[in-house]
Amino acid sequence: MQARSALFDLYGDHLRPRGGRAPVAALVKLLAPLGIAPPAVRTAVSRMVRQGWLEPLRLTSGPGYSITPKAARRLDEAASRIYRTGRVTWDGRFDLLVLEAPGSRRDRQRLAANLSFLGYGTLDEQTWVATRPADDVDLILAEAGIRFERFTASHFSGTPGAMGVVRRAWNLTEIGRAYEQFVADQRPLLSAVTVRSSDEEAYATRFRLVHAWRTFLFRDPQLPPALLPERWPGTAAASFFDRHAARLRPAADRYVEQCLDSGNRLVRQKGR
Repeated sequence: MQARSALFDLYGDHLRPRGGRAPVAALVKLLAPLGIAPPAVRTAVSRMVRQGWLEPLRLTSGPGYSITPKAARRLDEAASRIYRTGRVTWDGRFDLLVLEAPGSRRDRQRLAANLSFLGYGTLDEQTWVATRPADDVDLILAEAGIRFERFTASHFSGTPGAMGVVRRAWNLTEIGRAYEQFVADQRPLLSAVTVRSSDEEAYATRFRLVHAWRTFLFRDPQLPPALLPERWPGTAAASFFDRHAARLRPAADRYVEQCLDSGNRLVRQKGR
């Protein structure tokens, strides 16, 4: 697990509901159960500041970092898709992007990751399609300096034709297998955490569960049911995730509060 990716998970899943800020000492302590060393945390934080995701601030317990408005939008979007709080609907139209691909391989990979996160699939190197428009897509393309045209399109053949477009843009068989593998990988790890497990163990296991589930934000565009195959594996995987994420949430929350409060207790003790 990379420190930068873990920080996004930490802020999105635990710190965003608590004001989106935390002292550096708490960040280090909260990522330690995941095997992430303090220097890696500090390096990742500095990188996220340079990229506009975090901003430094002074807290009563010492130096800390808060999410920026840009990060808040991204984390809220991710949370709605991780926990699937919004209903997936479709009006029969696609959001279509025709753009000039970046010159460098690294820039193309970054652009592809950003568009995939927003739910776009590729028909070819220059043409991207989504079943719903993403609010941030214009901003992301502008920030990347990409010239593009954007259209709203519907298939002449209706749903059957739309399903053909979907199967060109996304490998649904591969995504379905990934969902099945996710459940197979996570089941033994989750079964090992019981009511006798420590809060730290429950927190770390739940963190890894969310981290693994979060990868589907870049793989699965969460298509409307009308465009999905029958017995879609993502449905069973989502129920599995929801059940165990909810089961481990109370213990994980206790551990997070303990880590956030330890710095404040230390400050109060020094002030006596």
